[in-house]
Amino acid sequence: MNNLYEEFLQSKQIAPIVSGMIVIPALNSAMFPYQRDVTQWALRLGRAAAFLGTGMGKTLIELEWGRVIASHTNMPVLLLAPLAVAQQTVEKEAPKFGYDDIRIVRHCDQVSSGVNVCNYERMEEFNPSTFGAVILDESSILKAMEGKTRTSLIEMFQSTPYKLCATATPAPNDYMELGNHSEFLGVMKAVEMLAMYFVHDGGDTQKWRLKGHARSDFWRWVCSWAVSMRKPSDIGYSDEGFELPKKHEHFHLVDVDTPTNGCLFALPAETLQERIGARRESIQDRIREAVKTIRKEPEEKWIVWCNLNSEQHEITKELGSDCVSIYGSLDADRKVHLLHEWLNGEKRYLISKARIFGYGMNLQICSHELFVGVNDSWEQYYQAVRRCWRFGQRRDVHIHIIAATTEGNVVENLRRKEKEANKMTEEMAENMQDLTRMNLSGTDRQPTPYIRDLATGSGYKIHMADCVDLAQEIDADSIQYSIFSPPFETLYTYSDSDRDMGNSRDSDEFWEHYRFLIKEQFRITMPGRLVSIHCMNLPTSKQNNGFIGLRDFRGEIIKSYESVGFIYHSEVCIWKDPVTAMQRTKALGLLHKQIKKDSCMSRQGIPDYLVTVRKPGDNPERVTHTNETFPVSMWQNYASPIWMDINQSDTLQKESAREHEDERHICPLQLDVIRRGINLWSNPGDVVYDPFAGIGSTGVIALELGRKFLGSELKKSYWTQASRNLDIASKHADLLFVDEGKNGKDKC
Repeated sequence: MNNLYEEFLQSKQIAPIVSGMIVIPALNSAMFPYQRDVTQWALRLGRAAAFLGTGMGKTLIELEWGRVIASHTNMPVLLLAPLAVAQQTVEKEAPKFGYDDIRIVRHCDQVSSGVNVCNYERMEEFNPSTFGAVILDESSILKAMEGKTRTSLIEMFQSTPYKLCATATPAPNDYMELGNHSEFLGVMKAVEMLAMYFVHDGGDTQKWRLKGHARSDFWRWVCSWAVSMRKPSDIGYSDEGFELPKKHEHFHLVDVDTPTNGCLFALPAETLQERIGARRESIQDRIREAVKTIRKEPEEKWIVWCNLNSEQHEITKELGSDCVSIYGSLDADRKVHLLHEWLNGEKRYLISKARIFGYGMNLQICSHELFVGVNDSWEQYYQAVRRCWRFGQRRDVHIHIIAATTEGNVVENLRRKEKEANKMTEEMAENMQDLTRMNLSGTDRQPTPYIRDLATGSGYKIHMADCVDLAQEIDADSIQYSIFSPPFETLYTYSDSDRDMGNSRDSDEFWEHYRFLIKEQFRITMPGRLVSIHCMNLPTSKQNNGFIGLRDFRGEIIKSYESVGFIYHSEVCIWKDPVTAMQRTKALGLLHKQIKKDSCMSRQGIPDYLVTVRKPGDNPERVTHTNETFPVSMWQNYASPIWMDINQSDTLQKESAREHEDERHICPLQLDVIRRGINLWSNPGDVVYDPFAGIGSTGVIALELGRKFLGSELKKSYWTQASRNLDIASKHADLLFVDEGKNGKDKC
């Protein structure tokens, strides 16, 4: 059994999928050292992502990676890029670095050896089996969790052996973008990533945050398949030649006197719909300010970003024949032709939308950008700015933003989002830089050591240990009663150890782990004796399960214990205040506003359960009570199938054991529930067992009631606090122990 368990734990460790080249040929001599090292690493891995800041040469890395893979596999490589980026790659970037076997292709008949470049809009023209590798330029196109392009890319290239993703600006505050990259590369599905490393608070299933103790493991995992750099010095290289120019942001607030919403004067917008309305009503005022600003710099080339079609139409009319206006309904060839007119100096003004030309292009021949209007997408704004403000730009960059006073806090929102984005980017860089250095140098990280310890006292033993390891060491038929609260799958993570059942990528892995313990519990429990499991049903999420609802976790526990031979003995439902649950979780189904929106999505609160199972056989040590110790009134209360009088806050104080990154326990085991179980189903002097001892709640009550306690706890800070709590409890309890235990030995 022990060997099987160790093999299972090894299977839980997430290792990078190394499917690349062992021997790397000499690379392009034009590469900077960091570009060479990133390319070598990506070639060794075979499936990798490079998140490099704008102007750091990701196109060169893509082309060199593609060239080597094409030669290695003797198969063509497909490079997918945004519109116009494909042409810029072939006509500008490839010749600059000496690549002559790079071509633009529009359909499968044009494909030949080497690297074939195509824009995303035409990818369905190709058979993926034709290619030995695929490269995604500006791979942030994978961002949308349920987007059509994202799904098509993952499905289309599922079997492609070599893959490279490259983007200058992965959204560091959008973890789903990282999950989608992982899924495209074949490392881990996005929903598995969420289950293993994330938790969402409340009813908004779109807002996920890293579990406290998953943080280091999450970034370690990301670094197993991705590198991230804002600048070369992030991972120890010189920044010489990679200094960003100054960026000057100029905010132009236009006063608008047009009355809004039937009022006598204009009011600032508060809601999204009001902001959209204010933008439409202020177009003429903003266009006048935009044209006046542009005319002040008549010798400069300008990029003018619009948000609304009407804005683009009006400013094109105002700027006249010296501009090119590129909009969505134009065919691809026309868009590229107009762009080249501007790039070649035939026209002074480029007018478009950020979502059309704001991604991937190198437009650093220009240093003046103007936003006629901005929406609420920080990413679109940032991407558009980075077309000019990038490494390689030799002039200061000026960004002009035109907004109406009636739009509300649009400027403040941009500044706030910029601050948040910078903080997130810094966090990503800080978490990844050391690990990235190790990956690029080929240094392996050492696994977190597994350390055991033991604290003993009068009537108790508390092991710092993996519960399965300890259970395997306990004598058969020796435990009289067990009561505990197990991990609720992936909703709560105590630690970053693979031995923590909460560190499971999905439900199947959790149950595979838990069954190792369940089998041991059946072996060590005395015949006829009981095991009580404190649990609740689990809310589902759209991301993990495809729907918002509930899972019968309680039923799954019962079936799992029955599968090894236990008998489903009894259960009690424990009432919980739905108002408290709503305030704590903000669950969609409990919110009162949902009643008014669609009550078919409203639900009741989720109660706790104490499920009890029994090991078959005759109980050799019957548990008996008297009217004095267990009066009828107490029995009637205990016998009720619903306990309405459990104080949810009646738990052992745990703050002293908490660490900075601990998550809250979603369903802590209340002391009175423990007290009732031990009172009803064990004798004084019996051994009470808790495999998930936490800070010792079960042990404290067991000692209080004259029982012995045996427990295990994996997390050191919890085990340390449990040891203190048990020591105090043992000194205050009036314990009556037989010297060698009931069966001739001290099982505790």
